[in-house]
Amino acid sequence: MPVPVGAQLYTVRDKMRKPKHIEATLTRVAEIGYEYVQLSGFDYELVWMRALCDRLGLKIRLTHVRGITNPILNDPEGLIEEHRILGCPYIGLGGMPGQYRCAGGGRQFVEDYTPSMKKFAEAGLKFQYHNHAWEFIKYGGKTLFDELVEASDPALMGFTLDTYWVQAGGVDVVDLIRKLKGRIDVCHYKDMSIHKDKEQRMAAIGSGNLNWPGIIAAFEDIGTKYAFVEQDDCYGEDSLDELEKSFQFLQGI
Repeated sequence: MPVPVGAQLYTVRDKMRKPKHIEATLTRVAEIGYEYVQLSGFDYELVWMRALCDRLGLKIRLTHVRGITNPILNDPEGLIEEHRILGCPYIGLGGMPGQYRCAGGGRQFVEDYTPSMKKFAEAGLKFQYHNHAWEFIKYGGKTLFDELVEASDPALMGFTLDTYWVQAGGVDVVDLIRKLKGRIDVCHYKDMSIHKDKEQRMAAIGSGNLNWPGIIAAFEDIGTKYAFVEQDDCYGEDSLDELEKSFQFLQGI
């Protein structure tokens, strides 16, 4: 089955500074054709955001948790209530804190976060971990990502697999997707292009070099439920226009 495509609103965070800007931006997102969104990278009032998305026909399906006080560890009950208000089934984390980025850090992260993951599961929610490239650094022949997969309970922890960062980490994207069958309910579609100075850049889907037919087929085959288009940096291009380019490419493919 085709994976429904949503917009990771971190892409357009530059247009989300005030409520009037948020409303105008989400109106355009809906006009482009997106039906699902991930909330990340901007501040909002919960009830107002839910009402706005409902009015525009946008369903909130994933977050990246806000705040510097680590509410996943320190206020899981508050996060559960926030996601109930938003109607959002997945609680996401954009990356592990720095103290875990070492040999054995993946296992320690899972140990520390599992009590909160259990509370989320009891409330009908699921925790999702988002990767970058550094999870694929090897310590003694094993990567942090390997540790996360091996140490975590699939019923409690999934992976918001980010295609760009997997490629940047030197890993075969399609192969990893298939190895993680049952662990990827949600993912990030993110393309990679190469420029004259050999710099790797994030790009609108279809304008870079990733193997999109293979990637999309792999996510479909393993039963991924939602794919969110994300472009952290648009390199001077309009971020909404980039979201539209990605959507049009994915509709065509």
